[in-house]
Amino acid sequence: MRHGTIPGSTGTVRPVRLLGDPALHEPCREVTAFDSGLAALIEDLFATMYAADGVGLAASQLGVPLRVFVYDCPDDEEVRHLGHVVNPRLVRADGVTVTGPEGCLSLPGIEAGTTRHDETVVEGFDLRGEPLRIEGTGFFARCLQHECDHLEGLLFTDRVTGWRRRRALRAARRAPWAS
Repeated sequence: MRHGTIPGSTGTVRPVRLLGDPALHEPCREVTAFDSGLAALIEDLFATMYAADGVGLAASQLGVPLRVFVYDCPDDEEVRHLGHVVNPRLVRADGVTVTGPEGCLSLPGIEAGTTRHDETVVEGFDLRGEPLRIEGTGFFARCLQHECDHLEGLLFTDRVTGWRRRRALRAARRAPWAS
């Protein structure tokens, strides 16, 4: 992205893969080409995330099995965090654990209390291959962990157990988008 451009403004809104799509449960491959194709994918991720009113979106949710995600997410102090990360590694998830409502663009309208760490550090690269280090707390830490999970083939429903999991999956089966 050029300096000063609005993320997603040149992207194409793509369909988001929904629960049940095998692409959501496949671990993603490392990005090896930091080129115009990657830049276009990142633009499409932003455009799609904004169109769906999300705060984060992983490439696997578009059916692209590459380790990249975008985010535009506040933390608990309402500080906005905006960016992307290529080949992210979750290098730290600690602090207190908090169980809070979590949703996903691949399960529209479904939420479940999901336990996450309150502090997170992710390292990776930007679209030019320059190293990045992203630190998040609160809701933003939850977002970073959620998006890293997507790249490993996990959904938030894979992290919840018991009645929360049963209720979320039952709601998903009954959702108008369910196949």
